[in-house]
Amino acid sequence: MEASKNYRWSTLLTEVVMILVGLVFLVPFYFLFVNSVKTFGDLLSNSASWPKSFEWHNYSRAWSLTKFPSAFGNSLIITVISNLLLALFSSMAAYRMVRHDTRYNRFLFTIFVAAMVIPFQSIMIPLVKVTSWLELNDSIPGLIVCYLGFGVPLTVFLFHGFIKSIPLEIEEAARVDGTNIYGTFFRIVLPLMKPMFVTVIILNTLWIWNDYLLPSLMLQSPSLQTIPIATFAFFGQFMKQWDLALPALALGILPVIIFFLSMQKYIVEGITQGAVKG
Repeated sequence: MEASKNYRWSTLLTEVVMILVGLVFLVPFYFLFVNSVKTFGDLLSNSASWPKSFEWHNYSRAWSLTKFPSAFGNSLIITVISNLLLALFSSMAAYRMVRHDTRYNRFLFTIFVAAMVIPFQSIMIPLVKVTSWLELNDSIPGLIVCYLGFGVPLTVFLFHGFIKSIPLEIEEAARVDGTNIYGTFFRIVLPLMKPMFVTVIILNTLWIWNDYLLPSLMLQSPSLQTIPIATFAFFGQFMKQWDLALPALALGILPVIIFFLSMQKYIVEGITQGAVKG
């Protein structure tokens, strides 16, 4: 009975602490959404106060000035295609390097790991020159190719470690049944990598959707702007239009919030499967 009581009190204390920590992380969202419906004067006078009146037209103005449907469509296309290609190619590459442990594959994996520590700022100028020479500038396919190049090292690294935990006996049994290497990967190994697929998609979505620097280097046409580039138009050298920038930021993060809420089931399932597998 005493042990049960101690357990209940410890559980209650843990829940209270977690709620407080969660509230701390929600404070920036409070400032974002509350100030996005204020006038510019009220926003500057007291950013922490509740709005005196809800200026919902801030959202309609930000929607039209950023051409949000076009920016949202560009960001969605870039994020989805880059995610799918990164997950597919990186999982196949990692599987090959793990299951065929040759000197060449070990060297190739070392190159992938070494590429993770190279700062993006150090290769910005060569990147622009190479993409210009290949005529990849100012195009969504060119930007996707760049995301593949920069995203493959980390993604391969994550898949490489996860594939090592998959028992080799499962694949050997499939080969005994007559399954070729492609059938073994797509029918046996790929479903087992679901937890890592969820992790990779989450990490790459956060990176690609919120990235500003690479699209600003690659995309010059206004019709190809992503959400971060369109939002940056409200931040000038001498003036920052916070009453329009904050609604634009809120519109930009709303798809990510919906994505996480819809993926919550798979995220929990992936964590659970990964814990059981370990």
